Amino acid sequence: MQAGYVGLGNMGSPMVERMLAQGVATRVYDIAPDPVKALVAKGATSADSPRALAEGCDVIGVCVPEDEHVLSVLRGPEGLLAGAKPGSVIAVHSTILPATAERAAAEAAERGVGLLDACVTGGADRALKGQLTYLVGGDPAHVERARAYMLVCAEKIVHAGPIGSGAKLKLCINLITYLQWTAAYESMLLAKAVGLPQAVLEEAGLSNGQMTELMVAYLRTHKLPDAARKSAPAQKLLRGHMHTAEKDLAWALKLAREAGVALPGAALASQQMARLYGVEDEGRR
Repeated sequence: MQAGYVGLGNMGSPMVERMLAQGVATRVYDIAPDPVKALVAKGATSADSPRALAEGCDVIGVCVPEDEHVLSVLRGPEGLLAGAKPGSVIAVHSTILPATAERAAAEAAERGVGLLDACVTGGADRALKGQLTYLVGGDPAHVERARAYMLVCAEKIVHAGPIGSGAKLKLCINLITYLQWTAAYESMLLAKAVGLPQAVLEEAGLSNGQMTELMVAYLRTHKLPDAARKSAPAQKLLRGHMHTAEKDLAWALKLAREAGVALPGAALASQQMARLYGVEDEGRR
């Protein structure tokens, strides 16, 4: 299997690292040179454009920040679809709107290329261990063509339904995550205000099942010294996570409006991401 991968950020780089460690020949592309160089040093092959990357690949992963980036990577004379061979499959790992996945799949089909909205959940550490979960929408035949590729990084593949279903499921799952974090953050604030140690709150919450390991992992950021959390590098990283969370919640709320469902909890949580991530400065650094 010849794999390709576009977008070498917080999830993309560890996923490619895992593929290389498992002996999967992988071609990579990113507009930032440093992650490309790092992965080439570990055995990847670099490409000069998405089109060049796609030529000869059987399965291509795409993990870029937003819907517009996904479409940009696919389209144009230097896009993936200009180089992808008929019968290949593009797996979009980005958290996008279902309508974006449907549009992208239709454009890919015109070239004889399959496209899946193959969202991932689990985080970078689980990617390196091959323990991700894929939330997949698309044609079952395309899922089977991409199965070997996905199983390199995943311990479970959930085929949610036709194209767009993976994106819908990911937005629902992300909503659970951010509501959990809101609950964890506010319970932590109350515990501290009344003199209870954070460790005691976590011990009690884990013991009765009301607090998950994911919530405890989130709360670790609030154990860091203030100086570390307020440093320029930390604030830049936290702001990036905040922007991703705000986008994901905005997409969940948009999907809810289209479906005629009210999500007041999601709407409230979407206004709290700066507090939850501890973004305390007001400008870009």
